[in-house]
Formats: sequence, C-alpha cells, structure tokens
Amino acid sequence: MFRSTSSRAAAAAGLLLTLGLTSACSSGKEATSDDQGGKVKGAISLTYLQKQGDQEYFIGEAAGAKAKAKELGIGLKVVNLGNDANKTVSEVQSAIAQKTSGVIIVVPDPAVGPQVVQTTKEGKVALLTSDDQICATGPDPAKCGKDDLVPRIGFSGAQMGGEVGKRAAAEYKKAGWKAADTRIISAWKQDVTVCGDRVAGAKKAFQAAVPGVKTINVPTDNTPTGAQDKIAATITANSKVKNWVVWGCNDENVMGGVTALANTDVSPDNVIGVGLGAYLACKEWQSDKPTGMKAALFINGKDVGALAVQTMYDKLKKDKKFPAEAFAPTTMVDSTSWKGAGVTCS
Repeated sequence: MFRSTSSRAAAAAGLLLTLGLTSACSSGKEATSDDQGGKVKGAISLTYLQKQGDQEYFIGEAAGAKAKAKELGIGLKVVNLGNDANKTVSEVQSAIAQKTSGVIIVVPDPAVGPQVVQTTKEGKVALLTSDDQICATGPDPAKCGKDDLVPRIGFSGAQMGGEVGKRAAAEYKKAGWKAADTRIISAWKQDVTVCGDRVAGAKKAFQAAVPGVKTINVPTDNTPTGAQDKIAATITANSKVKNWVVWGCNDENVMGGVTALANTDVSPDNVIGVGLGAYLACKEWQSDKPTGMKAALFINGKDVGALAVQTMYDKLKKDKKFPAEAFAPTTMVDSTSWKGAGVTCS
C-alpha cells in the first residue's frame, strides 16, 4: 500500500532538501495553507484528490463532496490517487495549471506533505486536507508543530478510538473473559498519525474499563490482506491464547485480524473484533453465520466530503478562516443496527 521504510526515508529527505527545509516541524506559519489563495469573486472550482478512491469509504466521501458542490453551485473534480505518492504531486500541479480555486487532499503518504504545501503556495491555491494530516515543514505530522499542520476535515482519532475501546470493553465484560486468557491485537500503519491517535484512544478507553489485559501491537499496511498476514504470524507466536480482542486503524485491519483468527480455527465466540468504518464489518453481518466482528464504528465518508467542500467554499467565497480541524459525527453499529444507521455495504 505504501513504500518501504527505507525508500520513504530517502524520498522524505529528498523533499526536505528540495524545499530547503529543516527536519523539525516547529515554526514557520508562513507555510500554512490559510495564507494561500485569496477570496474568489467569480466562479469557484475545486479539486478533490483522494488516496484509495475505489475504497467504499472514499467513494462515499466523493459522493458527499459532489452533492455539496452541486448544492453550492461550484465546480468539482475528483481524482483517485490510488496509493501513488508520486502521482499526488503531479496531480496537484495539474490542478493548479487548470486554474482550480482550491485543493482538498487525502495523501497516500504523509511524506509528500511539504511538497504539496510548497506547490500550492507557489500556485496561490488554497489547501485543505481531509482524513489524514500533513505537515508543511516535514514528512511526519506526528513530529510537526501545531502551526505547521495543514487544516484538516475528518474525524477525531482520539474520540473514535475511545468509542472502539469502550465497545470492546463492554463486549469483553459480557463474554465473561479473564485477562490471563486474553490478548488484544492493536493493528495499524504506524507512520500514519491519525491511526496512532485511534489505537491509543482505544487502548486508553479499554484499560479504563478493563485493566490488566495485555496488548500486542502489530504494524500493518492498513490493508485486509496485509493485516491478515501480520496478525496470522502473531497468532502463531501466541498459540496458547484462548480469547482475542481485535481493533485497529480501520475496518481493513480488524477484518484482517478476524479472518486470520478464523483461518486458525479460533471460534467466533472467542473473538471480539470492533471495526472502524463499518464498510467491511457489515459484510460479516449480511448472513446469520457467526462472526468475530462484533461491532464497528460507522464513519460516513459522505459527511466528511460534504464538510470539506463547504469549508473550502466558506474560505474562498466568504474569506472565513479554516479551522485547524473540523470533525464529522460517528455512530457505533453492530449486526442488528447497521442497516438502520445507513451503512453502505456492497
């Protein structure tokens, strides 16, 4: 899904040299996107660049953005970046060349953040991120000063993780499990800041309700197959564990974990998977077959897409300052409630 650690590091170093930036993210408000682009008097056209544009969540996000753009009477072009970090920069350049008024972006790799910021700044185009954070002055948003984080529309990672942890703890208590017989698998791509916020929030909430259960951190690429492979190895190394709790950055990680456990003949009764997204979890609930996927936090991409377009519109048309972050609502669902909550399950 992403480049290897070594190639990422080399690419990041190259970006910093190219832009003449230091490795720290501590200052320099001049690089933030709220200083880019001015109030637009005429027609507004926006470009929405998304990683993994064929994923259910991002399909919904694009639909929400298009609906809001139509409502506001503005132009919108949506571009699927896939997982190609190199395409990210070229598409930003293309959007500027096509006289876009503003760029909204979900980057495949946060290491391209400084180059994206520099490119939009030079093109005098407003920049807003959705879902994942990027830093104006360095490749790692987690090491970035607050003033150098590009304004973001999405969900609160800590809040989402907290909801996952609370639900996992409730399921654990209901199952009557013991800490000595149980392990928690916490799976995520560890260089994605919002992922770290989510799993940390889950752990904090779970431990507040159920202390003493050991956690195994599993680095993944945030895909179902990648998570499944890594978690399968973890299960093999901990073959004496009876009960498993699984959470992660997204539905992909949890689905990978639930599948890996099923493939090693662990009963669904001994698995508590709490997804984040619900777009994959719901597939487990389309039949009466028992599953380890007990619940999932529904995050509606349509809400994020619509809010991102509205926020950009307000900046360009009304000169309204970008918020540092703005969050869309979330809902916990399970096999009995997902349809009523409006989860789209293909």
